[in-house]
Amino acid sequence: MFGGEGLVDHRHTLYEMRKKGNISQTAAFDFFDQLDSVDIDFMIGLWRGREFKSNHPMDGLLESVNWYGKEFIDAETVHPLVFQKEDGELYKINPGPLPLHFPFEKIPKSLLKSLFTFAAPLIRTNKGKARLRMLEYRGVVSATMIYDQHSVYDTFRRVDQNTVLGVMDLKGKTDQGYFFILERTKSNQIKYST
Repeated sequence: MFGGEGLVDHRHTLYEMRKKGNISQTAAFDFFDQLDSVDIDFMIGLWRGREFKSNHPMDGLLESVNWYGKEFIDAETVHPLVFQKEDGELYKINPGPLPLHFPFEKIPKSLLKSLFTFAAPLIRTNKGKARLRMLEYRGVVSATMIYDQHSVYDTFRRVDQNTVLGVMDLKGKTDQGYFFILERTKSNQIKYST
Protein backbone atom coordinates (compact mmCIF):
# COMPACT_ATOMS: atom_id res chain seq x y z
CA MET A 1 0.00 0.00 0.00
CA PHE A 2 1.54 3.33 -1.06
CA GLY A 3 0.55 6.49 0.86
CA GLY A 4 -3.18 5.73 0.73
CA GLU A 5 -6.09 6.04 3.11
CA GLY A 6 -6.39 3.85 6.17
CA LEU A 7 -2.69 4.01 7.00
CA VAL A 8 -1.57 4.52 10.57
CA ASP A 9 -0.32 8.01 11.51
CA HIS A 10 3.01 7.53 13.32
CA ARG A 11 3.79 11.23 13.84
CA HIS A 12 3.20 11.19 17.62
CA THR A 13 5.50 8.20 18.08
CA LEU A 14 8.18 9.80 15.90
CA TYR A 15 8.24 13.00 17.92
CA GLU A 16 8.14 11.21 21.26
CA MET A 17 11.22 9.24 20.16
CA ARG A 18 12.91 12.39 18.86
CA LYS A 19 12.37 14.21 22.19
CA LYS A 20 14.39 11.49 23.93
CA GLY A 21 17.51 12.57 22.03
CA ASN A 22 19.80 9.84 20.79
CA ILE A 23 18.01 6.54 20.48
CA SER A 24 19.67 3.24 19.62
CA GLN A 25 20.11 1.98 16.09
CA THR A 26 17.93 -0.99 17.06
CA ALA A 27 15.08 1.27 18.22
CA ALA A 28 15.37 3.42 15.08
CA PHE A 29 15.24 0.39 12.78
CA ASP A 30 12.37 -1.15 14.77
CA PHE A 31 10.34 2.04 14.27
CA PHE A 32 11.33 2.35 10.60
CA ASP A 33 10.22 -1.25 9.98
CA GLN A 34 6.71 -0.43 11.31
CA LEU A 35 6.19 2.30 8.72
CA ASP A 36 4.39 1.88 5.42
CA SER A 37 6.10 2.22 2.07
CA VAL A 38 5.64 5.20 -0.24
CA ASP A 39 5.68 5.44 -4.00
CA ILE A 40 7.64 7.84 -6.20
CA ASP A 41 4.70 10.21 -6.77
CA PHE A 42 4.33 10.64 -3.00
CA MET A 43 7.90 11.97 -2.79
CA ILE A 44 7.64 14.64 -5.50
CA GLY A 45 8.22 18.13 -4.10
CA LEU A 46 10.45 20.02 -1.71
CA TRP A 47 11.04 18.51 1.74
CA ARG A 48 12.45 20.09 4.90
CA GLY A 49 14.88 17.78 6.68
CA ARG A 50 15.86 17.16 10.29
CA GLU A 51 18.08 14.55 11.80
CA PHE A 52 16.66 11.63 13.75
CA LYS A 53 19.62 10.96 16.00
CA SER A 54 20.33 7.27 16.47
CA ASN A 55 23.96 7.06 17.61
CA HIS A 56 25.24 7.15 14.05
CA PRO A 57 28.70 8.65 13.38
CA MET A 58 27.11 11.26 11.07
CA ASP A 59 24.63 12.51 13.70
CA GLY A 60 24.87 16.30 13.95
CA LEU A 61 26.78 16.67 10.68
CA LEU A 62 24.02 18.03 8.44
CA GLU A 63 22.56 20.25 11.14
CA SER A 64 25.98 21.84 11.65
CA VAL A 65 26.13 22.99 8.01
CA ASN A 66 22.58 24.42 7.59
CA TRP A 67 21.07 21.49 5.72
CA TYR A 68 17.57 22.34 4.51
CA GLY A 69 16.44 19.05 2.98
CA LYS A 70 15.82 17.42 -0.41
CA GLU A 71 13.88 18.21 -3.57
CA PHE A 72 12.31 15.62 -5.87
CA ILE A 73 11.35 17.06 -9.26
CA ASP A 74 10.55 13.73 -10.90
CA ALA A 75 11.95 10.18 -10.86
CA GLU A 76 15.02 11.23 -12.87
CA THR A 77 15.70 14.65 -11.32
CA VAL A 78 16.47 14.79 -7.62
CA HIS A 79 18.42 17.35 -5.60
CA PRO A 80 19.74 15.21 -2.73
CA LEU A 81 21.32 18.02 -0.72
CA VAL A 82 19.60 21.39 -0.40
CA PHE A 83 21.06 23.92 2.04
CA GLN A 84 19.91 27.25 3.44
CA LYS A 85 21.89 30.46 3.61
CA GLU A 86 21.70 32.83 6.57
CA ASP A 87 19.28 35.05 4.61
CA GLY A 88 16.90 32.11 4.09
CA GLU A 89 17.69 31.48 0.43
CA LEU A 90 18.18 27.87 -0.61
CA TYR A 91 20.89 26.40 -2.78
CA LYS A 92 21.72 22.90 -4.04
CA ILE A 93 25.08 21.20 -3.99
CA ASN A 94 26.65 18.33 -5.88
CA PRO A 95 27.39 15.60 -3.32
CA GLY A 96 29.83 13.93 -5.73
CA PRO A 97 32.99 15.56 -4.32
CA LEU A 98 31.95 14.96 -0.70
CA PRO A 99 33.74 12.06 1.03
CA LEU A 100 30.63 10.39 2.49
CA HIS A 101 32.65 7.51 3.98
CA PHE A 102 34.98 9.88 5.85
CA PRO A 103 34.93 9.56 9.69
CA PHE A 104 33.29 12.97 10.22
CA GLU A 105 32.74 12.26 13.91
CA LYS A 106 36.47 12.79 14.47
CA ILE A 107 36.34 16.43 13.31
CA PRO A 108 34.87 19.20 15.51
CA LYS A 109 31.53 20.43 14.12
CA SER A 110 32.80 24.04 14.14
CA LEU A 111 35.68 23.07 11.84
CA LEU A 112 33.31 21.12 9.58
CA LYS A 113 31.09 24.19 9.26
CA SER A 114 34.08 26.33 8.26
CA LEU A 115 35.24 23.77 5.70
CA PHE A 116 31.73 23.45 4.27
CA THR A 117 31.29 27.23 4.06
CA PHE A 118 34.49 27.39 2.03
CA ALA A 119 33.66 24.43 -0.24
CA ALA A 120 29.92 25.01 -0.83
CA PRO A 121 30.28 27.72 -3.53
CA LEU A 122 32.62 25.42 -5.44
CA ILE A 123 30.17 22.50 -5.55
CA ARG A 124 26.87 24.31 -6.06
CA THR A 125 24.70 23.03 -8.87
CA ASN A 126 21.23 23.30 -10.38
CA LYS A 127 21.48 19.85 -11.94
CA GLY A 128 19.81 16.85 -10.33
CA LYS A 129 22.39 14.55 -8.74
CA ALA A 130 20.18 11.59 -7.81
CA ARG A 131 17.10 9.69 -8.95
CA LEU A 132 14.17 7.83 -7.42
CA ARG A 133 13.37 4.15 -7.84
CA MET A 134 11.18 1.60 -6.10
CA LEU A 135 13.63 -0.73 -4.34
CA GLU A 136 13.45 -3.36 -1.65
CA TYR A 137 15.10 -2.55 1.66
CA ARG A 138 14.60 -4.57 4.83
CA GLY A 139 11.95 -6.66 3.08
CA VAL A 140 9.75 -3.78 1.87
CA VAL A 141 9.63 -2.10 -1.55
CA SER A 142 9.50 1.68 -1.16
CA ALA A 143 10.66 4.88 -2.88
CA THR A 144 14.45 5.08 -2.70
CA MET A 145 16.82 7.87 -3.70
CA ILE A 146 19.96 6.71 -5.50
CA TYR A 147 22.91 9.09 -5.57
CA ASP A 148 24.47 9.48 -9.03
CA GLN A 149 28.08 9.52 -7.82
CA HIS A 150 28.05 7.53 -4.58
CA SER A 151 27.14 3.98 -3.61
CA VAL A 152 24.49 5.33 -1.25
CA TYR A 153 20.73 4.79 -1.10
CA ASP A 154 18.18 6.75 0.95
CA THR A 155 14.99 4.76 1.52
CA PHE A 156 11.79 6.46 2.65
CA ARG A 157 8.82 5.26 4.71
CA ARG A 158 5.59 7.10 5.50
CA VAL A 159 5.06 8.64 8.95
CA ASP A 160 1.97 10.60 7.85
CA GLN A 161 0.70 12.30 4.68
CA ASN A 162 3.38 15.00 4.86
CA THR A 163 6.21 13.30 6.75
CA VAL A 164 8.61 10.48 5.95
CA LEU A 165 11.43 8.83 7.82
CA GLY A 166 14.47 8.23 5.67
CA VAL A 167 17.49 6.05 6.26
CA MET A 168 20.79 6.40 4.42
CA ASP A 169 22.38 3.08 3.57
CA LEU A 170 26.08 3.45 2.76
CA LYS A 171 27.74 0.56 0.97
CA GLY A 172 30.02 -1.29 3.37
CA LYS A 173 28.17 0.06 6.44
CA THR A 174 24.91 -1.87 6.26
CA ASP A 175 24.91 -2.53 10.01
CA GLN A 176 24.23 1.18 10.63
CA GLY A 177 21.72 3.60 9.20
CA TYR A 178 21.80 7.38 9.19
CA PHE A 179 18.19 8.38 9.95
CA PHE A 180 16.48 11.66 9.07
CA ILE A 181 12.99 13.13 8.92
CA LEU A 182 11.58 14.88 5.86
CA GLU A 183 8.49 17.12 6.01
CA ARG A 184 6.77 18.35 2.87
CA THR A 185 6.98 22.11 2.23
CA LYS A 186 5.44 24.44 -0.32
CA SER A 187 8.16 25.08 -2.90
CA ASN A 188 6.37 28.18 -4.25
CA GLN A 189 7.10 29.91 -0.92
CA ILE A 190 10.86 29.24 -1.10
CA LYS A 191 13.45 31.44 -2.78
CA TYR A 192 16.48 29.82 -4.39
CA SER A 193 19.71 31.73 -4.73
CA THR A 194 21.19 31.93 -8.21
